[in-house]
Amino acid sequence: MNKNLVTLFYGLVLAGFVNAQEKVEYIKYGDMDSWLVRNIKESLVIGGNTKVLYEIAPTAVWNENKAYVNQGNSPWATSNVMAKVAGVTKTNTSVYRETRTGHGYCARLETHEEQCHVLGLFNIRVLAAGSVFLGETIEPITGTDNPMSKLNVGMPFTGHPKALCFDYKVKLSGKPNRIKQTGFSKISEVKGLDMADCVCFLQKRWEDSAGNIYALRVGTMVHRFDKNSDGWVEKAQFTIHYGDITHQDFYQSYMGLLQGEQEKYARNSKGKMVPVKEIGWAKNGENPTHVILQFDSSHGGAYIGSIGNTLWIDNVGFIY
Repeated sequence: MNKNLVTLFYGLVLAGFVNAQEKVEYIKYGDMDSWLVRNIKESLVIGGNTKVLYEIAPTAVWNENKAYVNQGNSPWATSNVMAKVAGVTKTNTSVYRETRTGHGYCARLETHEEQCHVLGLFNIRVLAAGSVFLGETIEPITGTDNPMSKLNVGMPFTGHPKALCFDYKVKLSGKPNRIKQTGFSKISEVKGLDMADCVCFLQKRWEDSAGNIYALRVGTMVHRFDKNSDGWVEKAQFTIHYGDITHQDFYQSYMGLLQGEQEKYARNSKGKMVPVKEIGWAKNGENPTHVILQFDSSHGGAYIGSIGNTLWIDNVGFIY
């Protein structure tokens, strides 16, 4: 038999073996088919309307104004929140349950303008992006200061996956620049295209005797969606890179350690929400203790984006 044909044959057999060995482990409720629906009645002073908030959790309907705590051991939280400030109940919905033909449901994340209007007193408009992440939102929200401290981000995780996989669809606003709209100052322009994104960070965390949480970065994946997709992209794979990636040719500054305003928060052993301080890069081969995974319809942070940016996600898992 021709030697080249033999080599090709064994190469194909080996490729088939590798593909057969590849395994996808889907995150609990990551198929986006199970949703808890909350019907929240806002205060009369701002209209008294009933608003719908969606949570990724066992299927249920709540018809009461109570704070949400993750149900059914769901690891997922969203930017849908109930706030109570000075006795006024207000909601924000920027993540929606949406029917996906032939696939049950998916999650739709959308950047929009949220309004709070009281006749003769104030008319506040803020930009709100849609976010889905592993963790929990601490409800009710009682103020606008330090919004990250209201999010317990990340979950225990010791795996060593080679990639993240999910189905997605993207529709960007089409505007060349973004806006910053906080509700307390004039709308300002922020240079640069608004992009949907996905971030996945594996961390090795520990806590000192004072309750401070520190972390080393074990694995990194950041992807920004800078153009519309042609319909659904199924089983997309995004490689997780391990160790210090700052010298790799694909490295961008937004893939770096989370510091300053970028720090995530977590609940320490004393029950207090504290920043997770990333202080360095883990060596190759180190195992993580936690994973941060977040999807956003806008990438610029709180109150920055372009109205209309939309990201759909479905079937989220890790590849080993």
